[in-house]
Amino acid sequence: MSDLLLLSESQMRRIEAHFPLSHGVPRVDDRRILSGILFVIRNGLRWRDAPVAYGPHKTIYNRFIRWSRLGVFDRIFTELAKDGDGVLMIDATHIKAHRTAASLLKKGLYPALSDAAGAA
Repeated sequence: MSDLLLLSESQMRRIEAHFPLSHGVPRVDDRRILSGILFVIRNGLRWRDAPVAYGPHKTIYNRFIRWSRLGVFDRIFTELAKDGDGVLMIDATHIKAHRTAASLLKKGLYPALSDAAGAA
């Protein structure tokens, strides 16, 4: 797992207080599953494309959905934002453009930036 993302023990100690308690059957290794979630999101993969080293893709997906609904990630991000200047930004936006969108500026169908500044 040398080329895979794996959270360190110190990183896990910092955020494990925000994990929900296990009820009944012990959970699969939190460090491995959480690292798998981060790997999938960071690389923009489908859940089923997660490397096998992180565990079954269904387990990774189920943990992400369940913890998202419980607000676990919100609490973790709030904890992480306490350090530094108090700002933590996460961006997963992307734009899918049609293949003809690149030629709109040449055809005069896309407003020039200078026109927008003058109108404001």
